[in-house]
Amino acid sequence: MEEKQVQNEDPGPHPSVLFLHPDLGVGGAERLVLDAALALQARGCDVKIWTAHYDPGHCFAESRDLPVRCAGDWLPRCLGWAGRGVAVCAYLRMIYLALYVLFLSDEEFDVVVCDQVSACIPVFKLARRRKKILFYCHFPDLLLTKRDSFIKRLYRAPIDWAEEYTTGMADCLLVNSRFTAAIFKETFKSLSHIDPDILYPSLNVTSFDATDPDKLDDLVPKGKKHLFLSINRYERKKNLTLALEALVKLRERLSSQDWDKVHLIMAGGYDERVLENVQHYQELKKIVQQSDLGQHVTFLRSFSDKQKISLLHGCTCVLYTPSNEHFGIVPLEAMYMQCPVIAVNSGGPLESIVHGVTGFLCEPDPVHFSEAIEKFIHEPSLKATMGLAGRARVKEKFSPEAFEEQLYQYVTKLLV
Repeated sequence: MEEKQVQNEDPGPHPSVLFLHPDLGVGGAERLVLDAALALQARGCDVKIWTAHYDPGHCFAESRDLPVRCAGDWLPRCLGWAGRGVAVCAYLRMIYLALYVLFLSDEEFDVVVCDQVSACIPVFKLARRRKKILFYCHFPDLLLTKRDSFIKRLYRAPIDWAEEYTTGMADCLLVNSRFTAAIFKETFKSLSHIDPDILYPSLNVTSFDATDPDKLDDLVPKGKKHLFLSINRYERKKNLTLALEALVKLRERLSSQDWDKVHLIMAGGYDERVLENVQHYQELKKIVQQSDLGQHVTFLRSFSDKQKISLLHGCTCVLYTPSNEHFGIVPLEAMYMQCPVIAVNSGGPLESIVHGVTGFLCEPDPVHFSEAIEKFIHEPSLKATMGLAGRARVKEKFSPEAFEEQLYQYVTKLLV
């Protein structure tokens, strides 16, 4: 406690930092933004968050402990027809937000921290007193969409160029993993001379430690002994169908007595404004019905922080299904709660999970996932041994103290 107090009374500069984020919802990017804002606030910085959309009822609880302001939510999120034009609308919303902050608000700040959408960066170059800009690249946006038609390629060409050009205008570039750093250099050819620094996301462990988990009786049918959990937004790129397909394969491998004790909770971020969330949720429910998994799967949409902690505390293992995930905060949350993780053997999980020690890294197919799940059913002690190893790894490699110190140093160096 004394060390923390001394750290917070650091006599060095305490800049005013403004965070700019598209939509302060409940995804991994939003979790990082809040943790970063709280970390800098703890170091004495004056912190504010500006966003184009903020719903206090659909966000992480910690956002209510920070000054959050909103502008530009009247602008469209898409162009109406089948959810088209999301990227260009996101660019317009962020550019408007930056212009509003710079010219219509009374904000005074030294450093801008932005992420996801780099199109706002040139706006801050218009300020009379030049603002220092730190851009956190979760993953190149141009890799997150398909170009399956000439019209789509034509539409994306100026957006992709703008992303690369404006990203290079930042004064400091950070990425969330070695995997993303490599992809950054491969993707942005004109920026290949830049070596972005790696700042691993961390956890706000205070909320985990301070929360008493609830029982899961209202979510899990009676008699279920082997509880598995999937946490991800209801998006197709998260490959949530893999968890359901693995469950089908698992049924073939188990006796009827063991199978009756298996249950999967699919908890995911869900926003009715996002067409894909609505559509994919219905797609997953249809798969459950067609596969006769109705008695073995529970869907949970837009759960609370306390529900998430309760689920992580009570489940046997987390199934993390995205391939080439940029980093993935869910495995850290699970490991800190002493819950092993089965994840796809690519992307960020290669850096967070130790195969065979804190969980299992598998090929992204139902057979390999089902084999890993079966181990926890036939070897119940794995939950405890891997759980302890996972918590130790988070404390060693992804501590909030290391995250806070690194971020603070990046911000203060911009003002030297």
